[in-house]
Amino acid sequence: MIDRKHIGATTEEVSIDVELSQLRLFCQAIGETNPVFLDAEAARAAGHERIPTPPTYPQTLLNLSPFKKNLVLDVIEADLARMLHGEQVFEHHHPIRVGDTLRLRQTVADIYHKKGGALEFVVLETLARNQDDVVCATLKSVAVIRN
Repeated sequence: MIDRKHIGATTEEVSIDVELSQLRLFCQAIGETNPVFLDAEAARAAGHERIPTPPTYPQTLLNLSPFKKNLVLDVIEADLARMLHGEQVFEHHHPIRVGDTLRLRQTVADIYHKKGGALEFVVLETLARNQDDVVCATLKSVAVIRN
């Protein structure tokens, strides 16, 4: 069983820039063709200061972030071969736009089990703040470890 003492463990805060080239690759990968996410003029015409990002883009920023430690693999020491992605939630508070620099910090929010410990769940929450210290998004994911 995963020790619940890991609840509250956090990564260091890391920064990542929201770059147009990465956003374009993301849009291409998901089939997003809305010009608001690709073109500054279209974004301004739609009322945005700068090009906004699609709702699930913060996960890409999280995946690209240079954390020194992975909470599930390095701290909890879960076996990647027995792990599944169980859930993903995005709570948006403020637009994330091209040109922003986001600061990310991830925390183990909860650890619990089901089926007598056959399945263990690690809940991770990531807070994303922009360069103005405004909270833009809270990302929640659940890793499921099969025992």
